[in-house]
Amino acid sequence: MATKKAGSALISVFHKDGLEPIVKKLDELGVTLYSTGGTEKFIRELGINVIPVEQVTDYPSILGGRVKTLHPKVFGGILNRQDHSGDVAQMEEFDIPQVDIVIVDLYPFEKTVASGASNQDIIEKIDIGGISLIRAAAKNYKDVLCVSSMEDYQRFLEVISEGKGATSLEERKWFATKAFNISSHYDAAIFNYFNADHEQAALKISETQGMVLRYGENPHQKGFFFGDLEAMFDKLHGKELSYNNLLDIDAAVNLMEEFKNDEPTFAILKHNNACGLATRSSILQAYIDALAGDPVSAFGGILISNTEIDAETADEIHKLFCEVVIAPAYSVKALEILKGKKNRILLVQKPVALPQMLVRTCLNGALLQEKDAKTDTKEGLEFKTDKQPTQQELEDLLFASKICKHTKSNTIVLAKNKQLCASGTGQTSRVDALNQAIHKANHFKFGLQGAVMASDAFFPFPDCVEIASKAGISSVIQPGGSIKDQLSIDFCNENGVSMVMTGTRHFKH
Repeated sequence: MATKKAGSALISVFHKDGLEPIVKKLDELGVTLYSTGGTEKFIRELGINVIPVEQVTDYPSILGGRVKTLHPKVFGGILNRQDHSGDVAQMEEFDIPQVDIVIVDLYPFEKTVASGASNQDIIEKIDIGGISLIRAAAKNYKDVLCVSSMEDYQRFLEVISEGKGATSLEERKWFATKAFNISSHYDAAIFNYFNADHEQAALKISETQGMVLRYGENPHQKGFFFGDLEAMFDKLHGKELSYNNLLDIDAAVNLMEEFKNDEPTFAILKHNNACGLATRSSILQAYIDALAGDPVSAFGGILISNTEIDAETADEIHKLFCEVVIAPAYSVKALEILKGKKNRILLVQKPVALPQMLVRTCLNGALLQEKDAKTDTKEGLEFKTDKQPTQQELEDLLFASKICKHTKSNTIVLAKNKQLCASGTGQTSRVDALNQAIHKANHFKFGLQGAVMASDAFFPFPDCVEIASKAGISSVIQPGGSIKDQLSIDFCNENGVSMVMTGTRHFKH
């Protein structure tokens, strides 16, 4: 019973691309074809005999096509157990034709939602008959083969051609697994559309595409990525992306999103944090100044640009060992230069919307939160000190705040003339983060006189502004909100330091 030769097939699909060779092959193999609506017309126009489902059910398609195949004579033909005497007897009693193959796909619900269609149009794309047929055929894979996506047409054609219409239990189970993957994803998409405001505290995540990575965060861990990377990037060159590469690329893309409409900006990241970033009049100078921020950490880093990388910039990048380079475009000559290292990964970033909800595992469950989509702006600042920031300081404060938002907490970011001087990252105290940043800036010969400081959270004591002032920091940006804010304000007033508050904390754990 494991190998079974098909005698009949029900075909009813929305997407007909690639269907013709399948229909012709089934006809060649002597398989009886049943169909509905547009698919029936498509088959008939190929000159191939097809039996309308209405002829089987003795009932027309009704309600504008909403009800076509929902009938016992259709589902009985799919769900009957061919080795069950009771089922066999009832099939004969009610004159139900056997269905051995079901080729059905689903209305394009997700594409309709993405198109911005009206709610009514979206509701009409919730498939009822199709998904019922898929579930029925997949459930009864012992006897029935289910093809649920045009992506599987080629494999199905190969299977029936090689087996001359016969399929194995393993093959039918493989197609059933694909079918349940598609049906569960479809239901998740519908639920998420209805629950867009998260009124019901339920989590449905579904990705039908994925890839096995070389390993996880460490070589002894398995790793996978689920999602459509090809929609996000064109990979032009280099080795396979690793788990850690993907984490760093995610951090780089989200950071550069803050600067996508700015003048040429270049960032270098290591372990998800920026170790260099600069905005300049040319991308070459932006890269040179970003690298100056921490040329040691840049080794083996992730590089990202907000504009096309030209040959001059590529020449400079080529001197550095780096894992990944990301840009919206490359000149022909730049590509030729950067491909000089066979393992260097070169990505072209496409204009794809990033997820607005963030998910991570936690304990025996998961945490879900909105993305931190708020970027600090001049309009949202509260000027808290007697001394006001200069125009240059104001620009640097907002520049530093963007970097701070994308750096692991606790963090302090020091910047000057739209260049990252140094940052203290992932420290258990804000004072430690500041001291780390000052030490790094001094080590790489940055003069901090006139530089600015950004903090991801408020100062509970005035110690940070005291240390910063002694190092030469002239202006500070922080969320505020401490019951002791006034202590930091008083120190700034007494020592000629300007300070602004945003009212928004940017923790990143």
